[in-house]
Amino acid sequence: MSGSNDAQADGHGRIYQSSGDQHIIEHHHHGPSWSGPDSVRHPAVGRAPVVLRDRAAEMDRLRAAVEPDVGNRVYVLHGLGGCGKTAVAYTLFRHATDHAGRIGLWVNASDPASLRAGMLAVAADRGASDAELTGARSGLRPAADLVWHYLDRSDEPWLLVLDNADTPAILRDGGWLRTSPAGTVVVTTRQAAVRWWPGAELLQFGVLPRDDAARVLQDLAPHAGGIEDAAEVADRLGHLPLALTLAGGFLSHQVLDPWTLADYRRSLDGSPGLHPIELIDRGAEADSDSRHLLGRTWQLSLDALATQGLPEATALLRLLSCWAGDPLPLQVLAHAEIDPGLHPSRVESALRGLLDHSLIELVPGEVRGLRTHGILLDSVAQTTPGDQRDRLVTAAARLLRAVLPEVPERGAQDSVVMQLVPHVIALLRRAVGWGASRTVVEAAADCALRMVIVVHRSGDYASALALANEALEICTPFLGDDDVFAFRFRQRIGSSLFRLGQFAESEAVVRRTLEAFEEILGPDAPDVLESCLQLVGPLCNLGRVEEAISLARRAVQGREGNYGKLHPLTLVARRMLVELAAMRGAEALPERGEIAATGPDLIADCHGAIGEEHPITLTAEHNYAFALVGMGKPSEALPYIRKVITGYGKIYPKDYPLLYSARGLLSSALDALGKNTEAIEQAEIVVEGRVRVLGPTHPWTREAEERLTQFRNQRDSS
Repeated sequence: MSGSNDAQADGHGRIYQSSGDQHIIEHHHHGPSWSGPDSVRHPAVGRAPVVLRDRAAEMDRLRAAVEPDVGNRVYVLHGLGGCGKTAVAYTLFRHATDHAGRIGLWVNASDPASLRAGMLAVAADRGASDAELTGARSGLRPAADLVWHYLDRSDEPWLLVLDNADTPAILRDGGWLRTSPAGTVVVTTRQAAVRWWPGAELLQFGVLPRDDAARVLQDLAPHAGGIEDAAEVADRLGHLPLALTLAGGFLSHQVLDPWTLADYRRSLDGSPGLHPIELIDRGAEADSDSRHLLGRTWQLSLDALATQGLPEATALLRLLSCWAGDPLPLQVLAHAEIDPGLHPSRVESALRGLLDHSLIELVPGEVRGLRTHGILLDSVAQTTPGDQRDRLVTAAARLLRAVLPEVPERGAQDSVVMQLVPHVIALLRRAVGWGASRTVVEAAADCALRMVIVVHRSGDYASALALANEALEICTPFLGDDDVFAFRFRQRIGSSLFRLGQFAESEAVVRRTLEAFEEILGPDAPDVLESCLQLVGPLCNLGRVEEAISLARRAVQGREGNYGKLHPLTLVARRMLVELAAMRGAEALPERGEIAATGPDLIADCHGAIGEEHPITLTAEHNYAFALVGMGKPSEALPYIRKVITGYGKIYPKDYPLLYSARGLLSSALDALGKNTEAIEQAEIVVEGRVRVLGPTHPWTREAEERLTQFRNQRDSS
């Protein structure tokens, strides 16, 4: 064929040119070219809330934003994934369309494609032509300008919801987020950074109050149990709306064997072969996306952080999962390092990334800290690779030990240290739950043991007892009932029982630890000698002073051999021996005078080795004064007692038990010197304090009351 042919094809048609004969058959199927969402007039949410609980103040503010003639405003609802931001937006959407005379427009803003398609659908809804939309889709005209042109020209006021806008750069870079006098924009996002939302009003959302959280469960599963059962499950779920919704959904859809709330709570606390997060996610509807599953929703934020060049945020969150959801002092993370995933120089940027994505929150106050939701921590822990777990627990234990004192002094403790109580228990529980190696679990147990001693020496003996019992319960199934750490926790249990006035129980517990330590470690091991001293108090209060003296002497000799005469641990043992000279039942012992006579040398050694104001020195003087009063030498004891009370007042809080012990001794010395009025004044202070701190039934409270009664009777009879 020679020459040329002119031709033009329309739509999907094509032009063929050839020489020779051809037979061509084409089938053209013309269908809709629309690729956007099926609707922007209906909220694309998972399970809509039955009733929106709490959020009253926020809803009042948002309802005002859709009143007639209100526009040119953007509201950003931000917070942790699963905290109910979309539920609030949905409730506002329904109010705006049903009661406020507005049209509602709902766009999924989770990714660029969904946002673009949704916003162009908004333009179509507001009147854009097919040709205009085709031009915007093909890039022949600015898509965002087209959308906002038609939003501005809308003949009806509107509410535009941009849901799940967790990557604000998508909105900013495309110019998709603007204001218009014709309507109000609401954005839901996990991104809390103010820099992303200039000119917007930010509303932060967190977990629900306990009562409202319980009512969410009852809204969804009204026949599963009462309000208190619902509250207990809500507590276990951390009051997180997504977790509550999933739990309620699960309970409401049981057919063959319906569960009660109590059944559900028991399964959360320990169901063989089923992780709590897996149980919660069973309440999701079929084909739910990641945002509606606790086990996967957080990964969306971590993936976004990795894309932004912050993969260490995942490493930091895995480290945080070793601890509790309670506020964690930021000081703990000052030197965090988990090679190769988290270098200390990157901790700050990782923290900032987690904050921006609402995965953690800062806690203001005297101790600056951060808080991570417990359900989030459990979810992250569940997905942490097994080959990283030992390293994470080891790092978490190392960071706690850097803050926990090895040998805490008596008295008020550092507030940073006291905030670590829930974290040491969570670390021990995580190490055992992860099946960490024995040495790693022992490192976690050591942190818990240090914390028990800290709490005990702060004077809170009941809390120390509870903490030691909990740690023992966690570690014993893993380490064994005859492990050294198990006996160390029992030793601390015995010490707390003594301070709480349970002398027989204390003696029995510590006696078993002494025998076990002797068998495992040998007769002069530090744990053995510590148990000897721990037995002294209970034995004295049970009237077995001679046995107590024998054990105290053994501890003194053992510590002198291990550490020397002037070591603080030796000085502690020596001061306890001096105190025994004044105990009831020691009067007839021939060695009583010999023991009391060691007091001046002990005090001189304390002055020289650790200083006159050291707590050990003050207690040595206290004990020597006690011995002097017991031996009928109150005038010699009085200067020591007054000095001790002054010294204690400088280092201990006003209700610290040692202060009342010293004042009780002062009242006895004053009475012995014939100063009955002053003795009564001091005894009244002691009784009031003992009742307040130890309770009215404690043996030492009753002893103080008897002393006061005796002094008053003397006054009345004179």
